[in-house]
Amino acid sequence: MIIGTAGHIDHGKTTLVRALTGVDTDRLPEEKARGISIDLGYAYTALAGGDVLGFVDVPGHERFIHTMLAGATGIDFALLVVAADDGVMPQTREHVDILALLGIGEGAIALTKTDVVDSSRVAEVSAELRTLTARTPLRDAPIYPVSARTGQGIDALRDHLATRAAEAVRRSDNGHFRLAVDRSFTLTGIGTVVTGTVHSGEVRVGDEMIVAPAGRAVRVRSVHAQNRASELGSSGQRCALNLASIARDEVGRGDWVVAPELALSTTRFDARLTPLRGASRVLDSSASVHLHLGAAHVVARLVALDAQRPDVDESAPEASRLVQVVLRSPIAAWRGDRFIVRDASATQTLAGGRVLDPFAPTRYRRSPERLAVLAALEEPTPGAQLARLLDGAASGVDLARFARAGNLCHLDEAVEGLGARRVAAGGADFLISQARWRALAAQALQALGAFHDAHREEMGPDAARLKRIAFPKLDPAVYRALIADLLAAGELRQSGPWLHLPQHDNAPSPQESTLVARILPRLLGARFDPPWVRDLAKDLAQPEALVRTALIRASKRGESYQVVRDLFYHPAAIRELAATAASLQDAAGEVRAAEFRDRTGLGRKRAIQILEFFDRVGFTRRVRDGHVVRGDSLLALDAPAAGARDARRPRAAGEHRL
Repeated sequence: MIIGTAGHIDHGKTTLVRALTGVDTDRLPEEKARGISIDLGYAYTALAGGDVLGFVDVPGHERFIHTMLAGATGIDFALLVVAADDGVMPQTREHVDILALLGIGEGAIALTKTDVVDSSRVAEVSAELRTLTARTPLRDAPIYPVSARTGQGIDALRDHLATRAAEAVRRSDNGHFRLAVDRSFTLTGIGTVVTGTVHSGEVRVGDEMIVAPAGRAVRVRSVHAQNRASELGSSGQRCALNLASIARDEVGRGDWVVAPELALSTTRFDARLTPLRGASRVLDSSASVHLHLGAAHVVARLVALDAQRPDVDESAPEASRLVQVVLRSPIAAWRGDRFIVRDASATQTLAGGRVLDPFAPTRYRRSPERLAVLAALEEPTPGAQLARLLDGAASGVDLARFARAGNLCHLDEAVEGLGARRVAAGGADFLISQARWRALAAQALQALGAFHDAHREEMGPDAARLKRIAFPKLDPAVYRALIADLLAAGELRQSGPWLHLPQHDNAPSPQESTLVARILPRLLGARFDPPWVRDLAKDLAQPEALVRTALIRASKRGESYQVVRDLFYHPAAIRELAATAASLQDAAGEVRAAEFRDRTGLGRKRAIQILEFFDRVGFTRRVRDGHVVRGDSLLALDAPAAGARDARRPRAAGEHRL
């Protein structure tokens, strides 16, 4: 169990920890010289059962609230320290507010320096503390009158802490590993070491991790858990990690060491914010505030997302609001993380909040659809969240992003029973309701029917062109699965590269098939300079109109390509020309007619005809005097050059190339 101290300066926090553990947490020379804590201090004490209690001793001075907040992150149990002679002081109140806003519900109160006051003063301060904590999670916390000088009450407090540690419910290890870095340093002969509290998961010696938000990959050389060398560090422990592949100045307080599956960086997140009583003005303007999350401290701006209800008393602590937090510098944050907001001068705590979505949008952040998403993310379980998200997710729920944002290792149980269509391929993982999946299928067929009506002379668009027409924002993996389902169901057909409705068929007759079989070798042999229709007709002793019709119909099936009237190319030649165009874009960022002419050996007129054909079929698009290859084009998938690398990866089992 990790115990964090809290309380006003000079109320005896460090002295009390020393009495409980035998460890002086003031390690800095200036701390010893001034007699006050400036930085976080750490102490450990072994329990009878073999467990270890960890203490995080925090400064009590108002100038070091930011340090106190860095230490409070991840603690299990709060030890509020109040001197009997002084009683409740300003930082006592602020620390109690902070503990409540961070959701720390377990704790005890140590009433120190009782040896210098009489029993009536002890009773008076105890009553004052009951009033202070009456509306906080510490309202039932036991009060222990103690004196570090005489030893009065120390054993009783130590026994209570040991009992609470034995009864404490171990934190869930279901999530991936996360450690909030609150200290980093270098040890001679060892290298970079970071310390912090493990919020979730486990880490072992040799594990590969990521330092977030920078995204730096590191390897764990060694682990110290609760001040002991160990092969394993787990949630609820304070750990020191010796990291390879990173320098001391590349990681520090406010960073996180996380499993690769969790790596993220954000400059804005949506959250539920609860102002302290009388501090609702925090949302009255876009003034800067100080935000503390984990051990990070950054300047931010708050944007209210929902309208304040007129019947809610804004001075009441329950008058919470949805906000977007816009950060001046990137941090790492995950759904459910608690944070604290202080004013622009960093002198007053204003509010606390809980992260809902670290992937907050910059546009339409107040739209009804977006507010519905945030309402869904406030549901208590991942299954309930997904159920509500599916209702309004027009393009499905990105499960990979959902899992990363919420630090979820396993979603299968949450997904089961939802009756939704899951698409997992090529690194993508989406969940779509059956009703929405049917709507997407209908939308695809409707778009294809409209294409047939507008382009009766064409067999149909290729898959990339249909996506641009019908689903410009749909994830490619979802689109591929949708088309594959439609093809498998027979609601859609594919002829060569073209997609078309079943009734829009172009099957050749036996005589036509025979004629095309004689033509295609001639086109292939001619490579970049195929014969014109009239020359083919003469060579084959066939009517020119018959050859032309056969080739037009063959081009609709993808067996040939009609570049201009009466000039048809073999698909192999077109793919070779496409690869040439893609390589030119690799070199120059665009394809120009002159360079394309020189590379292919074609004349200028023919080179321009080929490039215009590429524009027409969607392989390229015209940009001023040049042409730019579309990365999603069917031809780009076959061209071994830029714009096609992702498409040329090995296909997963069951994945279709369209």
